[in-house]
Amino acid sequence: MAVNETERRAMTRALELAALGPRGVNPQVGAVILSPDGTVLAEGWHRGAGTPHAEVDALSKLGPGAAQGATAVVTLEPCNHTGRTGPCALALIDAGVARVVYALDDPGEVSGGGAERLRAAGVSVDAGEQARTAHAVIDGWLTAQRLGRPHVTVKWAQSLDGRAAASDGTSQWITGPVARADVHRRRSLADAIAVGTGTVLADDPALTARDGATLYAHQPVPVVIGARSTPVDAAIRRHPHPPIFHATHDLSAVLGDLHERGIQSVFVEGGPTLASAFVAAGLADRVLVYLAPVLLGGDRLALTDVGVASIADAHRLTIDEWVPLGVDLLAVARPALGIESRVESRAEPRTEARTEEGVA
Repeated sequence: MAVNETERRAMTRALELAALGPRGVNPQVGAVILSPDGTVLAEGWHRGAGTPHAEVDALSKLGPGAAQGATAVVTLEPCNHTGRTGPCALALIDAGVARVVYALDDPGEVSGGGAERLRAAGVSVDAGEQARTAHAVIDGWLTAQRLGRPHVTVKWAQSLDGRAAASDGTSQWITGPVARADVHRRRSLADAIAVGTGTVLADDPALTARDGATLYAHQPVPVVIGARSTPVDAAIRRHPHPPIFHATHDLSAVLGDLHERGIQSVFVEGGPTLASAFVAAGLADRVLVYLAPVLLGGDRLALTDVGVASIADAHRLTIDEWVPLGVDLLAVARPALGIESRVESRAEPRTEARTEEGVA
């Protein structure tokens, strides 16, 4: 059964509801319950660990029997396990829901499988609606679940000829104020912001996320990677969060430690050396390239060695968005073997789709 326009609108609303939930060890999930004629009966979202899941939150607002024959539209596959709360798939079955539309499969070996349980109970299930948008909402959680590390966004600003700075090393400002404001907004959405020691020593960045002169309510934890020591009077030491220092070049080890600390998303903007290292290691889940309409020439490249010896080795990307930002342009990209290989298709069963979960 194909997803209809009413269900699509409900999914858009469910995604808005999901964003109301807190980022953390649990995914942000939203749900909308529709009557058989398409009327919205109830809405819900997950408010954090130990609270009702989105589907149960929505069902709790209905009287006995009110969900009989209804459609549940959910941003993540209804769970199939008992933790602090019971399985959402069973709650939907017990409520008499006749159809479930969801965006993304739950990758958990324990929590996944809700779709199969629903189908076994005679519930119609359709998966994959607005999957890419849903993925963006919980990409950190999904990467943590699948790979045991945070989701990594690598950002850099460059001239049209691919330079990050002029020949004398000056780089403020390649991009204009609109682009810089966008960077700060995106910083505020991350759990951590990472730079190399070279950037700390050269630029003395504060690594805060600011809305003009005001700090955003959420500040990413600063992370410094590299063996060189950070001066005691460095601006980063006055950050609202104590910096995390990693005197290593082992990026997998760094991400593993951050994962253990509960960090699910990392915003990397530590200059060409660190950005190139993450790209070369295959650890860049998203790339943000801010393009300024200037030409600089010289050898101050925005990226250095990323492990490409020939064109066959190139890191292929898929562009998700081109975003005009004043005089500048932002390219939002991801590895070409990205969401298509991670998000299970509407027609494929889970057992086939899980063969692709090693790529995040």
